[in-house]
Amino acid sequence: MADTFAPPADGKLHFDDAKKRIKAIFIGSMGNLVEWYDFYAYTAFALYFAPAFFPNSDPVVQQLNVAVLFAATFLMRPLGGWLFGYLADTYGRRISLTISVLCMCFGSLIIACTPTYATIGIAAPILLALARIIEGLSLGGEYGASATYLSEVADPKHRGFYSSFQYVTLIGGQLTAIIVLLLLQKVFLTEQELKDWGWRIPFVIGAGLAVFTAVMRRDMHETDQFVEAKKQAKPMGSLRALMAYPRELLLVVGLTAGGTAAFYTFTTYMQTFVKLSVGLTADQTTTVIFGTLVFACLLQPIYGAISDRIGRKPLLIFFGVAGTLATVPILTALQATKSPFIAFLLICGAWVFVAGYTSINAVVKAELFPTNIRALGVGVPYALTVSIFGGTAPAIALYFKQIGHEQWFYYYLSGMIFLSLLIYATMRDTKHKSAMHRHE
Repeated sequence: MADTFAPPADGKLHFDDAKKRIKAIFIGSMGNLVEWYDFYAYTAFALYFAPAFFPNSDPVVQQLNVAVLFAATFLMRPLGGWLFGYLADTYGRRISLTISVLCMCFGSLIIACTPTYATIGIAAPILLALARIIEGLSLGGEYGASATYLSEVADPKHRGFYSSFQYVTLIGGQLTAIIVLLLLQKVFLTEQELKDWGWRIPFVIGAGLAVFTAVMRRDMHETDQFVEAKKQAKPMGSLRALMAYPRELLLVVGLTAGGTAAFYTFTTYMQTFVKLSVGLTADQTTTVIFGTLVFACLLQPIYGAISDRIGRKPLLIFFGVAGTLATVPILTALQATKSPFIAFLLICGAWVFVAGYTSINAVVKAELFPTNIRALGVGVPYALTVSIFGGTAPAIALYFKQIGHEQWFYYYLSGMIFLSLLIYATMRDTKHKSAMHRHE
């Protein structure tokens, strides 16, 4: 295959070259939008579809059953990281990304089309569980393969900027889910219609987005690094080869732990926190969260571009220091306020330092590993860490709230960020000491 993304002979980034890369970045990162749209739609519409699958008179029991299946997606993520990482490193980034998004489509369609418990009995929750397992595999595989692809198609001088769009589309998926929720709630359907059949609509939309992404990915270019590594007949996608990089694997775990806990706190859990702990109305909560997510999207490419100038390490250290010192004051002040505008400003303040992690964490991990095991190296330890520290953050926060010590979570999160800060302070700056050019 032609060296599609090779740097120009004069070393400058020309318009045509930039256009090709931007198109590749858009296609490569679209799966993250689908992934997080589905992720957020499941939680946002759980109140409407839970009775259809779990006909228990107690709403708490219904939501608990939904939450158990939600947790199952995190249990499957490490397996998905290995499976799709293997496909990406062995057969190509394009194939892995295409299959991954098709799995998302299949899972969403199962949820959208499954009859209720009243129609098919116990088969209904079983099919829902199957759908979540499939989506969990896809969620686990999408990150590593897309992070690898985005990092490899970007030109070296702008790798941080281009790869930051992974989190732009990732957060964009949540924004899309909120828009769908608002439109269905406020414009098109009544509360009863949502409970009867309207909850299926967001999953149909999710399947449609996945098909659209799969069609785009069908013709996407393979990366030059993978093509070159394949020509050299090196062992690709080997777990044995991956085990030769224990330090890098531990680095991924360490640099992810605090960042993923912060990310899930200020995205997934923040809607619950603002509504239950701050006491805003449902409409105020949705408006505040929507606004802060838009702000977070705008920060990602800015921080990515900054990392291309000063390096990745300063941004990670900024996140670690600011997150350690500011998390407790921000969450404490947020809990005390009753103003939606102040709540918005405080969450945006948190995003000022959280973006120091989210904007560049994908490229940092990709720059740690050689081509032949890059997708595995990024995907597997990341999925494990997210399952342990990211997905559990809302549950831990709610547990502390339940026992009457909500502020303990603030210190837990601050401590997690501090532990990652220790890694940031001692690791190499991957911009200056990158493994992107290595194939084994």
